[in-house]
Amino acid sequence: MNNDQLIRITRYFRSLNRLKTIGLEKVFAHNLADAAGVSAAIVRKDFSQLGIHGQKRGGYEIHDLLVSLGEILGKGDSQNCIIIGCGRIGKALMHYNGFEPDGIRIVAGFDSDPLVYSDASHPVPIYPISRIDEVVEALEVTAGIITVPEQAASDSYDRLLKAGIMGILNFSPITLKPQATEDGRVPVVHNINIALELEQIFYELKFPKAK
Repeated sequence: MNNDQLIRITRYFRSLNRLKTIGLEKVFAHNLADAAGVSAAIVRKDFSQLGIHGQKRGGYEIHDLLVSLGEILGKGDSQNCIIIGCGRIGKALMHYNGFEPDGIRIVAGFDSDPLVYSDASHPVPIYPISRIDEVVEALEVTAGIITVPEQAASDSYDRLLKAGIMGILNFSPITLKPQATEDGRVPVVHNINIALELEQIFYELKFPKAK
């Protein structure tokens, strides 16, 4: 499965969860196509490649699709994540309640400021960065989110790797590159630079692509 198809499958899964919550039991390819921003033909092609087939009368059972796509996406068990850097972005992610339907749980945060990790008003506990190893092991964490300033990004990255975290989402201003750990494993690192994304939008607004 290539990356584009994986993104589409994830969007189908999220859309199906929303449809299920409003009481629907059946869905058609064009419904999922609208949610994923593709054609109904692509939806049917994706499902066919994954061995998923609709009913003779048309459409797909939402429950069956959720089970099938959930297995493909590894949704059987919750995926526990932590956040390093509990400033505005970190706190916003902690308070976001849209992760749970996708089986993603933010279980803890870490910060270097005593005023932050001594504040018990957050939805998840926040610890000093020095406790990352024990918390990761105790909570069976599989991914980490970095939301620290530029000067702290590399250290945060190193701490995550040493704690055994192999999935990293980086919101810091610098680009972090995958680097093999001592046991030869290579982490999955995704970098999201909000400023660069906005600059690209402004550029494309100023210089529209020719149609």
